[in-house]
Amino acid sequence: MRTVVVTDPPRAAQEDADALARFGVATVHEAQGRTGYLGPEYRPAWPGARVAGTAVTVLCWPGDNLMVHVAVEQCRPGDILVVATNSPSSDGLFGELFATSLASRGVRGAVLSCGVRDVADLREMGFPVWSTAVSAQGSVKATAGAVNVPVVLGGQLVHPGDVVVADDDGAVVVERRRAAEVVGLSQAREDKEAATRSAFVGGAVGLDVYGMRQRLPDFGIQYVPYATYAAEQGGSGA
Repeated sequence: MRTVVVTDPPRAAQEDADALARFGVATVHEAQGRTGYLGPEYRPAWPGARVAGTAVTVLCWPGDNLMVHVAVEQCRPGDILVVATNSPSSDGLFGELFATSLASRGVRGAVLSCGVRDVADLREMGFPVWSTAVSAQGSVKATAGAVNVPVVLGGQLVHPGDVVVADDDGAVVVERRRAAEVVGLSQAREDKEAATRSAFVGGAVGLDVYGMRQRLPDFGIQYVPYATYAAEQGGSGA
């Protein structure tokens, strides 16, 4: 690992991040071809938050949050801190004091491939964090890592300046260069879902709205009257 702090990397446009936050994780994930989702293990420390921001990435050693301290001064308003460790760790590398420092700089939240602690305090102050664990286990500040280099969380590559969208469904990453495109794709998907919702309110069913009914024979699905089915089962109706 090269122990480096990359300063002032290019970031996605803030207006694109803001738009992606409004759509949410599920819509963005589907809109960009079901890619970028960090996986179900990334859960919010407290429910109800929906944010998106540009990634400031951090690579730490397990149980060591030295580089999170280093990363704080690289953060700008509208950023999201994204922390990975170079091998699996559930230690609580992030808590209320970090959140206080980041909030004062306009950072919108944090996503970590390790643990978070001080959950009640984070909820009270309204600072959203997503992590793979909640753990009171503390950390040391002893080993150098890197800031604003590509990192991997949940099998997804995150570059500094990419957009990270997070809500109750988890977190998804959008490549910086695709952010504006994915905004358009997400709007198109939301418009389509609005039309589908209207059809459902009117009494339509998914088999017809999604054009699945004519495909059912291809799956070998048969519609059989109850009397016929019961007779085939020897009269038991089971």
